Amino acid sequence: MEKLLPAKCSQELWFGILISFALCFILLSFDYSTFFSVNNGVNLLVNTQVDPIGILKNQTLSITENQTLSITDQPSTESCSGRFVYMHDDLPEKFNHDLLENCKYLTRGTDKPNLCPYFENFGFGPEIENNEGVLANESWFSTNQFLLEFIFHNKMKHYECLTKNSTLASAVYVPFYAGLDVSLHLFDSNLTVRDISAKELVDWLSRKPEWKKMWGRDHFLVAGRISWDFRRQTDDVSDWGSKLRWLPESMNMSMLSVEGSSWKNDYAIPYPTNFHPSKDIELVQWQDRMRKLERPYLFTFAGAPRPDQQSSIRGKIIDQCLASSTCKLIDCSSAGNIDCDNPASVMRVFQSSVYCLQPGGDSYTRRSAFDSILAGCIPVFFHPGTAYSQYLWHLPKNHSSYSLFIPVREAKDMPASIEEILLGISEDKEFAMREEVIRLIPNLVYADPRSRLETADAFDLAVKGILERIEDVREVIREGKDPSIGFADEDSYKYTFPQTQEQT
Repeated sequence: MEKLLPAKCSQELWFGILISFALCFILLSFDYSTFFSVNNGVNLLVNTQVDPIGILKNQTLSITENQTLSITDQPSTESCSGRFVYMHDDLPEKFNHDLLENCKYLTRGTDKPNLCPYFENFGFGPEIENNEGVLANESWFSTNQFLLEFIFHNKMKHYECLTKNSTLASAVYVPFYAGLDVSLHLFDSNLTVRDISAKELVDWLSRKPEWKKMWGRDHFLVAGRISWDFRRQTDDVSDWGSKLRWLPESMNMSMLSVEGSSWKNDYAIPYPTNFHPSKDIELVQWQDRMRKLERPYLFTFAGAPRPDQQSSIRGKIIDQCLASSTCKLIDCSSAGNIDCDNPASVMRVFQSSVYCLQPGGDSYTRRSAFDSILAGCIPVFFHPGTAYSQYLWHLPKNHSSYSLFIPVREAKDMPASIEEILLGISEDKEFAMREEVIRLIPNLVYADPRSRLETADAFDLAVKGILERIEDVREVIREGKDPSIGFADEDSYKYTFPQTQEQT
């Protein structure tokens, strides 16, 4: 028996080795992508999360992983020459991600529920499933107009010329959610609280080596609110907003927001709409569909009156619309007849109208202007600050090619009959304007960040615009001039009326 023990142990040892080898072979052959549901480097388990903040965290991680997997080296120096952007990925989370954790305290700008659900799908919001046949079958979302900074950040993570080498960069992007931050404190009587994030941000930036390259003049940030929300000029508690854009370091940076101020380092880019295509064909199909629609209404207005604003022309517009058989009113007041938060309801009326009236509201600009263009409805503007002096990178310089301008400095200047003015437009002119409006649609939408369209979208044009702006500053430096001269000067032309304006 003692002689058999070594043989028995030897057999058991070889049997153990054989089993171990078999297990290793099985594990090495196992398809982990099936287990983790990975598609093109993106973890699809992200979409199974319920909590919007949970989705956000996973999406952010998956985007970064996707870039690491698909872009192992720097983008091509030749194709990205002059287009490299460096992003401050190391920005403390209190300036962006932590704000999302407090989403229930972020205001939508209305008395409706908080912003939490709108952070889903890269900031596009919940996908619209029941669109009543008004919208396309895919790529339509309930997008909140205040989430531009979050949408832009997610788009930048997929920018083809994003670089981790700041020495190559032509521009530096600061992913500070300025609009979300200020919305937490807009009504706070403690000015220190209102301004603390802005001061801590510029202090952090000014200590970074990238800052010293051009002392911030190659830096830019994006805000989902109007620029005026960041330009409180006094320390009077009753004054609106924060002092972000008056801080010395911030004045060296550029800000892109949904409405620019009258200062030269503020630039307007389009409000987010509800359409975020993932393929070029979706854009083409939507444009074709807008061309073929019957438009039974001559004009429409979507909005609520402003009885507390004596200079507002909205009341007179509403009166004229109600008095006309050719106008359709979308009453967005609390007693309104249409749910203005329902994209399908609003788009149905815009798609049925030839002209969409776009007076100012609480500020000069309106998201509605972009919704109307998306519907192929010709916008009618009453003030140059609503569009003409704002979206210089996205709209044609020839304003009359895509819109109608009825100059109204004050409510008393409101024409007696908007209907007569519109009826005076020739059919040929109307057709040409609508064609130009439909042609503009790709310029004004923010496409799905996981896709790369051949057609430039609003994000692409914004990046192109800021890169050109920074290159102009570099040229000034190369000429030996002071780049601070004119960089952050006031330019009040934005809010002045032209001496003459073609109306037909």
